[in-house]
Amino acid sequence: MTHRLEQLTSAIDRGVREVFARGFSDPRISGLITITSVRVLPDLSQAIINVSVLPQEKEQLTLHGLESATKHIRREVGELVNTRTLPHFTFRLDNAIKKEAALLKELDKVRQDLLTRPPPPPEEPVEGAEKASTDEGPAA
Repeated sequence: MTHRLEQLTSAIDRGVREVFARGFSDPRISGLITITSVRVLPDLSQAIINVSVLPQEKEQLTLHGLESATKHIRREVGELVNTRTLPHFTFRLDNAIKKEAALLKELDKVRQDLLTRPPPPPEEPVEGAEKASTDEGPAA
């Protein structure tokens, strides 16, 4: 990734976050919206903005609202970013945070299950097994 591409990606990321922080008047855009990543294509034609929306029930409606507000968001970001041309914005849902949360929840469930389970009974030695484990053969 070139230095110019990194700078533009970072500037778009900051600009989009600032526009999101101001809020939207569109009632479809609601819930907790998190910008997880911004990626600008090498030809600078398109910026792919990954967002996470909580609660999950509002994902599709919020994404539809963001797609409708793309031109408005791009214009607002264009006023904040000092560049001649700004790439077109594409919003995509990022479910990585939800997958991580589900995994952590399952790990907590397993941890709680292990804490509530009684300890296993001690193993009884098997005849002959003790002799085999101590007999290592001729000494060198």
